[in-house]
Amino acid sequence: MARRGENIRKRKDGRWEGRYYVLEQQTGRNVLRSVYARTYGELREKLYAAKMHKDTLLEEKRVAEKLLFRTAAEEWLTVIENEKKHATYMKYLSIYERHIKEKLGSRSFAELEDDVLREAFQCEGQEALSGSLQKSISCVLNQVISYTVSHYHIRLPRYSCQRQKSAAKPVEALNQSEQSKLLQCLYDSMDIYKLGIVICLSTGLRLGEICSLKWEDIDLESKMLYVNTTVQRIAVNGKEARTTLLEGEPKSICSKREIPLSDELIKLLAPYCGSPEEYVINRKKPMEPRTYQNKFQKYLQDAGVKKKNFHVLRHTFATNCVSSGADIKSLSEILGHSDVKITLNRYVHPTAETKRRHMNSLSAVYGQFVGQQCRIDL
Repeated sequence: MARRGENIRKRKDGRWEGRYYVLEQQTGRNVLRSVYARTYGELREKLYAAKMHKDTLLEEKRVAEKLLFRTAAEEWLTVIENEKKHATYMKYLSIYERHIKEKLGSRSFAELEDDVLREAFQCEGQEALSGSLQKSISCVLNQVISYTVSHYHIRLPRYSCQRQKSAAKPVEALNQSEQSKLLQCLYDSMDIYKLGIVICLSTGLRLGEICSLKWEDIDLESKMLYVNTTVQRIAVNGKEARTTLLEGEPKSICSKREIPLSDELIKLLAPYCGSPEEYVINRKKPMEPRTYQNKFQKYLQDAGVKKKNFHVLRHTFATNCVSSGADIKSLSEILGHSDVKITLNRYVHPTAETKRRHMNSLSAVYGQFVGQQCRIDL
């Protein structure tokens, strides 16, 4: 028994069937679909929901066909500019302008299917991009997509960069011989620049943090150092050729921290703490990170140590703390990490001496068992 005008009928098996048409996106044809229920009332509810879903899909399709990628991307960038740090905004803007805009800007969202995204960002020459850059492109692209989904209520595929996984390069800490040579070089004719390297080696400060460190952030009475700022060179208007030195808050909430100072470091800092200058290592303004990196390379060269990245000081500090018996939670807070897993996986590099000490401790335990057995035999 059919109900006129509703395309509903009762089947011979006792169930109710309702039919409706949907537009098949692949072929562009109207295709008949059915829903089933045990009662007429239940069937009407199911059929209504199915038709509403169909109308929603049609509306999404119309919006996706009209909305250009650059429209949503520029709206999203405006939100980022108002809500995030300026350095974060400039980084996202640079990624969009240099790697995404030309490929997707004039496309509508109806065109952004999985194969289109893969083809756009995994074409010939993409292998030259670093894994970090590919990850940044994926991050920006997916944030634009998420913004579009939430503000325009259309469903879109997320992009996943299919890059070959390569073994991460191990970040080594300075070994004991290298530390000894470097420290002898730093203590010889000590000045404020050399002292800055000693501070990093003794506290795990990042390059940007030591370059923006102020004397007001060092309290000799309480023996504390407070990390309140960092400095970095960022692109202007998304263009790599024009940059500016930007001082701001540290990279995360946890990076804004307080670090206890050792008695030895207090002695080294004391002669300088009466300085009328604002910044510790560059007087009236933050130190240029690239300049200080070059000074560090010069100190390594003078000490007879092969070239290292400035970040090796932070890794060396963490490794020394672990070798000295520091607990990981305390070390994680000193380094400004949000999770101890970051500390363990990235910054803890047990030395051969530490491993040998553990093995000898194990041998001592076994030796006790052997000694007990000998006494029993006697």
